[in-house]
Amino acid sequence: MYMGLAQEQIYTIEDIYELPEGKRAELIDGCIYDMAPHNLPHQKIVHFLDKTIGNYIDRKKGNCEVLPAPFGVFLNKDDRNYMEPDISVICDKDKLSEKGCHGAPDWIIEAVSPGSKRMDYLVKPVKYESAGVREYWIVDSKSNTVHCHNFENKTMETYSLADKIPVGIYEDFTIDFSTLEL
Repeated sequence: MYMGLAQEQIYTIEDIYELPEGKRAELIDGCIYDMAPHNLPHQKIVHFLDKTIGNYIDRKKGNCEVLPAPFGVFLNKDDRNYMEPDISVICDKDKLSEKGCHGAPDWIIEAVSPGSKRMDYLVKPVKYESAGVREYWIVDSKSNTVHCHNFENKTMETYSLADKIPVGIYEDFTIDFSTLEL
């Protein structure tokens, strides 16, 4: 007797919208990945970066927007990829709508949580680079590191949470992580 292979269900953004209120998930290539609640170090990192980047943009009277999660990114302008990066910096305001960012943000930062490590280090860099994200940072409080992918220059640098880290999309901006109190 012939047994066919079971087909995996392919989910779309409509399935994300139908999740119960308060439940957060990301959609990557039609697969739904639940998002766990964040811990205190994670929230402190996101708040620090949101404030630091926002203050820089305001000081420079820049055109970019810094938007912390939960904020939807429709990464490939399709219905099978929906992300909620911890920090999204979007410089093309035409990509923004009430529902989120349609297309690649210029800069994405993920603060690693115990349940997100595999996605943040292995899956998301590939997705973000192929979608056109210019820069991607992974901030890992457990390993005390910041991995900075500059996709435009095809480089990846690793820093500690005590370093002043240059931002690739801005020529005159560094983030001093030594001022972050975890």
